[in-house]
Amino acid sequence: MTQTQMRIISIVFGVLALISGSLFKVDTRERAALFQLGELKRTDYTPGLHFKLPLIQDVKKFDGRVRTLDNQTENFLTSEKKNVKVDFFVKWKIADLATYYRATGREGATNVAMDRLASIVNSGLRDEFGRRTIQQAVSGERDAIMRALEASAKSKVAELGIEIIDVRIKRIDLPDEVRGSVYERMRAERTRVASELRAKGAEEAERIRSEADRAATIIVADAYREAEKERGIGDAKSAEIYAKAYGKDAEFYSFYRSLNVYKESWKGRQDVLVLEPKSDFFKYFNSPKP
Repeated sequence: MTQTQMRIISIVFGVLALISGSLFKVDTRERAALFQLGELKRTDYTPGLHFKLPLIQDVKKFDGRVRTLDNQTENFLTSEKKNVKVDFFVKWKIADLATYYRATGREGATNVAMDRLASIVNSGLRDEFGRRTIQQAVSGERDAIMRALEASAKSKVAELGIEIIDVRIKRIDLPDEVRGSVYERMRAERTRVASELRAKGAEEAERIRSEADRAATIIVADAYREAEKERGIGDAKSAEIYAKAYGKDAEFYSFYRSLNVYKESWKGRQDVLVLEPKSDFFKYFNSPKP
């Protein structure tokens, strides 16, 4: 290879290196900042391919995605000077890259941003819990706390070039020394309510039972009255039929009744009656008529 060819190859490699040093790519998940001789010049790059001056200009990239600050459990005092344990997280992202870079140090350290954001949120939560009682904080005002915190922290985090996307309280716990007494009060209250409900249930059951007994007594009485009425009608009808039968042939009816009496009196071989032969009982045995 001649010296001329070597020179040409060197020139080509130099040109390629110059072109490579003049291009940089910005991903959709990134934010890019252009520095010239260490001075911040531009931060408004869109995703895609861009140019810079080699050697005198440099590009630094930052994570532009939504990130999460998952804070450790913190203790906060309520208006009653009682501690509550609060576990929360914050969703945030870079809003102004230049402000973010200047506020977090020359390297734009994420840890610095996380620490300052945690400090701001902790201060806001301490103020919000300090205005509320334990019952308000634990039971029904969690959403109000988060809304107030977002509003108060918005201007403070703007100084860091950060935008808060969301603040969520994952859990609010009572301290161990308070939790036992609260649970005991809750248990006593639930026991009282259960006893009251049982008493009302027993009272209602007794009322229903009394109503059922009264209704049953009325139904039985009405049925007995109706049965006696029907029995009376039947007896009257029977007496009427008997009377008509007696009127047709009284002697035959007397004879028929005597036969039934004889049959009922001597059902077995051991039956014995001690009577006078001339008594009315043997009337039809002594002198039966045709």
